This record gives sequence, structure tokens and C-alpha cells, in this order.
Amino acid sequence: MTQSNLPLAGIRVIDFSRVLAGPYCTALLGDLGAEVIKIEPPGGDDYRAVGPFVDGKSGLFGAMNRNKQSIVIDLKTEAGLDLARSLCARADVAVENFRPGVADKLGIGYQALRALNPSLVYASVSGFGQTGPESHRPAYDIILQAMCGLMDATGAPDGTPTLLGEAVSDAVSGLFASWGVLAALLAREKTGQGTHVDVSMFDATLSLSATLVARYAATGLAPQRVGNRHPSSAPFGAYRASDGFYVVAVLNNKLFQALTDAIGRPDMAQDPRFADDQTRCRFEAELRAGLEAWSASHSVAEVNRLLSAAGIPVAPIRNVKEALESEHAAHRGLLTEVREPDGGAVRLPSQPVKFSGYGSNRVTPAPALGQHTEAILGELGIGPAHTERLRALGALGAVLPQVSKTEQQHA
Repeated sequence: MTQSNLPLAGIRVIDFSRVLAGPYCTALLGDLGAEVIKIEPPGGDDYRAVGPFVDGKSGLFGAMNRNKQSIVIDLKTEAGLDLARSLCARADVAVENFRPGVADKLGIGYQALRALNPSLVYASVSGFGQTGPESHRPAYDIILQAMCGLMDATGAPDGTPTLLGEAVSDAVSGLFASWGVLAALLAREKTGQGTHVDVSMFDATLSLSATLVARYAATGLAPQRVGNRHPSSAPFGAYRASDGFYVVAVLNNKLFQALTDAIGRPDMAQDPRFADDQTRCRFEAELRAGLEAWSASHSVAEVNRLLSAAGIPVAPIRNVKEALESEHAAHRGLLTEVREPDGGAVRLPSQPVKFSGYGSNRVTPAPALGQHTEAILGELGIGPAHTERLRALGALGAVLPQVSKTEQQHA
């Protein structure tokens, strides 16, 4: 498959970002054919040093930087800054996730690059946005989960606020950034002008919390933790079987009747405590006791077989390995095995949307630090002699050797 078979073929992205939110944005664009040039400092993206490691390479870096080219540029040198600006002058998109003001100080802020390339779409991903009283604050995923109400809404009612098991604030910020870039590119088709896309992790995390925000907007009350159940429907949550846990999702009386019939307790459907969703929520503990009295004598597999046959939405609680190794995940192509230049194999994710008019997503390994420096410079008309002059000026930094797995373990 060639790049021309993908929706974003011909779009060039200059990626100044590092770690997770920004690189995830550009990885999603690269999945669909955009040419992504990752500009790294001489020491490389910090994520290169974050495990887990396989053959000395970071699995997290590999996943978030698939489908990219890498060039090392020291932006603190005049020659390096000029080189980066030259790349942006020929690009469609630039993405950065420095703290507000840092890109301007480096000379690669939106206004500086817009003067060179008015059609450039420039995306900034930061903890709290480019404006506002908190915009100066540094941010990590846990900070945003705490400040946006996710932790407070997660966990048992009588327990402590709980961190979600995924870096959701980082991931959703990268997702919204890619969405913003695509919207800006579409608008550019009409106006010919680029724009500054300001993505705040704070804003993105609250936007992800769609039902929490909707409940507050409607009632003026902060949603309370309810544990492994739905706050306004029952039975709708996680329940215990003889060998593990399963979930069911019952949203109406018809499904509740089918459930009670399936478990041999039609009397529960006639119980006034369980007459409708509202009363079932009020007496959720009693409802849970009745359901688990049945499932305690069945395995998770048996529960799923019996309730599925009755048309009840039901599922086992899997771990990530079980989900990704499932037949359905394989059919949907959620992981793709690719060969690295050294001959090793690695499995990488890709964006999940399918397009009937295009081929499969592009999936190529993340680059070694500075791997494509000469090729990228060649596209700018810079030959070997000029490249060596840039090295002498410090523009390309001193590429550090990759750290071996043994060295990482003893660091």
C-alpha cells in the first residue's frame, strides 16, 4: 500500500512535541498518511527513556511515534532555529506541547511561523491552554484527572477518589488536537489561511467527561461516586460469578423482565421495589443480592452464555491482553505486526476509524533518534557538505547513542 491510498496523503506535519499528548495527535495523523517529521532535541524525546523496554527500545515511545521520521535539531542554536523554520515554511501543520510562551521564546511560536507560512495550521497542546489564570501551570495526567473531577467521580462510594487505569487526559487531548487540526485544514480549503489550534488538557478532559458535565449542568450538583454501577440505572454494573466478574446493562423494564426470567426469578419483576429504573436504583443493594445469588453458582462463561441467549447485554470483565488477543480485535486490525530495520518484529496500534474509499492504515515503526536527518535535509536541497557545516554549527546537535536494555536496568 502506498501513501497515496490514504486520506491525509500529501499533508506534511512538523512535530515539535514530546512524551504523550502531542505525539499521540501526530501519530493519529500519520496513521492516515500524513508525512510527520519529528524534530527532537539532541537528547531525544523524554519518552525514549520510559519503559517498558524491548530490546532496549521504549514500547511507549514506539507506539506514540509510529509512522514518523526523526531529525535532531538544536533549537537553541541560530542555525538549528533557521533549519526548523525552513521546514515549517513548507509544511501544512506544526504541533507543539511546550508550556505556553516557551515556543515563542524558542522562535517557533505561532506568530513567528505564520509570518513565514500564512496557511500553516499550528496546534498547541498544553495543560490549561494558552490563556487563563492556570495557563502557566505544568500538567501531568494525574493532575488533570484530579482537577477535572474524574478521580472524585471514580471509585467506591465509601472509598477514596481513584485514578483511572489509563492516561486519559493525555490521550483525549491528543485526540482533540488531531480533530482540531483536521477541522482547521478543512477550513483552510475555504479561506486559504491557517489558524492557531489551542488545545487545553483541562478543557479536553472535561469535554471527555460528557455525562458528568451533563449531570452537573442539569442539576447543579457534583456527581457522586457509585462504584462499579451506573448512577441512574440498575442492574447496570459489575457483578460476581463463581469464578470472577461480569457486567450487565439493563436500561428498561422489558430487559429487566427478560433478565428475571433468565435467572429463574420472575417474581423480582413483580416486586414494587424493582418496578422501574428509579426504584431499582434506590434498592440496588437488594437487586444485586438477588442477581448474585443466582450467578454465584455459575461461571462467568456460563453467565454470559445464558444471559446472551436471553438478549441481555452482558460481558466478561477482561484484561487488556484478553481484549487485544480476541478474535474480534484481530479481525478489526487493532494491532499490526511490523518489521523494524534491525529485523526485529513489533506490534503497534493504529487509529480505529475505517474508510470505505481508502486502504488500511499505515503502520511503520517509530524512528531511531535522528534516523532521517540526511533524507529530510535532502528534501530542502541541503547536500552532504552543507549538512556537515550545520553539524559544525551545532544545529544538528550531537546525537546520543541508544541506551541498551542492560544499561537501562542498571541506571
